[in-house]
Amino acid sequence: LKISYINTIATFLTRRCFEQALIDVGMHSLPVRLIGSGGGVVYAPLGCTHLANEDMALMRLIPNMAVVAPCDAEEMKRLMPATLQWPGPMYIRLAKGGDKVVSAPSMPFEIGKAIPLRSGREVLLLSTGVATQIALEAADCLSREDGVEAAVLHVHTVKPLDAAAIVEQASGARVVVTVEEHTLPGGFGSAVAEVLMERRNRRHVRFARVGFPDVFTGDYGSQSDILKKYGVCPAGVAGKVRELLGD
Repeated sequence: LKISYINTIATFLTRRCFEQALIDVGMHSLPVRLIGSGGGVVYAPLGCTHLANEDMALMRLIPNMAVVAPCDAEEMKRLMPATLQWPGPMYIRLAKGGDKVVSAPSMPFEIGKAIPLRSGREVLLLSTGVATQIALEAADCLSREDGVEAAVLHVHTVKPLDAAAIVEQASGARVVVTVEEHTLPGGFGSAVAEVLMERRNRRHVRFARVGFPDVFTGDYGSQSDILKKYGVCPAGVAGKVRELLGD
């Protein structure tokens, strides 16, 4: 049985052929790798028809479908050999290319296993894909300006989710914030919330999601402009943490 790799714009692989991905790939659990380029608002100059804000939500709905979002090009290189051994279908979400490299070969990569990138005590930032770069910058900002040391857990595999690592990292935190370049309904933050609620312990954790609200992000312009408009940026994440710490 051969492994098929398909690479095109993320909206084409998810919205436009959702039924084929579900029935022809997911239902038969075929070893197909759907590689979606331009996840999130990468194609901002082309408007909302080309923005893949809901791609991970759609793909994680499909039984048997894994969903992986590397944080940079170097991590993508470590992911690709691992895809050869994965038994079922997989959706891989890519950014625009040329993004800052924040991963390292010293951090073991395994599909389904989250990677701690920064240690901290009161605050835990959970992120996926290139939003991990935003989380790391937000953590640096909190450390520099507020003296708050935030842990950062890079969850490159949205499905199957590393529930054990999420629960363990969240167990000592007062504040947990998820960060994603994706719509909030059904996205990465929703997946984390499901885990924390289903496996909650006796401690109360203040929780929030940073991402796009339930709207069409229909602005034309740059990726950066749209991210900033909706607070999906280091300042927005840091502000959300300060808000929760102050409650």
